[in-house]
Amino acid sequence: MWPYHPDLLATPVPRYTSFPTAAEFGPDITPERQAAAISTATGDVSLYVHIPFCEKICWYCGCNTSAANRSQRLASYLDSLHREIALVGQLLPAGTRVARIAFGGGSPNAISPVDFVRLFQQLVLHLPLNNPLVSVELDPRSLGAEWEGVFGAVGATHASLGVQTFAPHLQEAIGRVQPRETIDAAVAMLRRAGITSLNFDLMYGLPGQTMADLDETLDLAAQYGADRIALFGYAHVPHLLPRQRRIDGSNLPDGQMRFAMARDGHKHLLGKGYKPVGFDHFALPGDPMARAVKDGTLRRNFQGFTDDQAQVLIGLGASSISSFPDLLVQNEKNSGRYRMILSQSQLPTGHGKERSVDDRRRGAVIEELLCRGRARVAADLLADAMPRLVPYLEPGLALIEGQCMLVIPPHALPYARSIAAAFDPYRQQSPRRFSSAI
Repeated sequence: MWPYHPDLLATPVPRYTSFPTAAEFGPDITPERQAAAISTATGDVSLYVHIPFCEKICWYCGCNTSAANRSQRLASYLDSLHREIALVGQLLPAGTRVARIAFGGGSPNAISPVDFVRLFQQLVLHLPLNNPLVSVELDPRSLGAEWEGVFGAVGATHASLGVQTFAPHLQEAIGRVQPRETIDAAVAMLRRAGITSLNFDLMYGLPGQTMADLDETLDLAAQYGADRIALFGYAHVPHLLPRQRRIDGSNLPDGQMRFAMARDGHKHLLGKGYKPVGFDHFALPGDPMARAVKDGTLRRNFQGFTDDQAQVLIGLGASSISSFPDLLVQNEKNSGRYRMILSQSQLPTGHGKERSVDDRRRGAVIEELLCRGRARVAADLLADAMPRLVPYLEPGLALIEGQCMLVIPPHALPYARSIAAAFDPYRQQSPRRFSSAI
């Protein structure tokens, strides 16, 4: 189904949840510049609310998160987040509508249900909510029955469970032990609460993982009725993430085995009736994500593949990223400095990048390739990228139809990110920056 060309997968590449990527962000974006971008937003706006805490820290995790074991620190963070919401609310112009709210982390359920409701109330009080679609990322290990009423009260319809694997020996190997009954209870509660689109995050490439382990996990995910599945390759970078030093790197699958897991996982899920969404997501035919693929409206943002059509995404919370047509800006990453800045009633602007006209042209090509497998490319961009495209054109992993249509055929799906990277003039070669291409 997928030809294996290890030389074409050797260079780590970005996941392209934005363009330019966060690796190109610099310190020259000011709070005034961020405020100007917010104040010129129009139409539908999406929000991402970041909770950088978890009750337990998993060894594999690359998120900006810490243990929620100091109540005063957590309370202080939420107070600052409330202040940021009020500041953004003052800046948004009349006529804007918040159509989506995504809570992520960390684990939003690391805070108490009462604190979550208070946080949502701040959004209601200060922002122009317009019957928004509400989604929440969740850790099933700390998801008690008391959350059922909360999700119903805020109108959440989308949720994502961090499952990773159902194999007990792999859970032990990555510091994510969660018995089946934990998932049973979480799924049943979320469905009762009104969750109609439930995603399972799963991983391949784990230490000691076999193909049978992966198949069993995919079978169980389908049996649970997951509407969406995200199947990610584990990225082992202990030099960047010290917590990963607890994982046995000597027992990781090699590149060929990782490729086989991605290939067979893709085939397995299609056999279960899922539709492919880009290169690492899957959705049942009736799910909005699958419909976006069929309709040609699939997009890509900091949450990955999405059916969200908003041109403005405002990030709230430490390290969250906002996306505007001409600007990308990330909040201060350090939660202590984030709190200090907001105590002075200033936007917690950290790093960012102005998006030039050329950036936007290239970003549109990259998004089209990743979301639709084809893109119409201007002659000058195609000529510039051609030396980097030739290694993929020669074996038929990329095709040029007519004079300007670049196509990634279905059998070349694993190479989509690498082919898209041909249009990225900022691309760094260092494996320290990006994840494995597969």
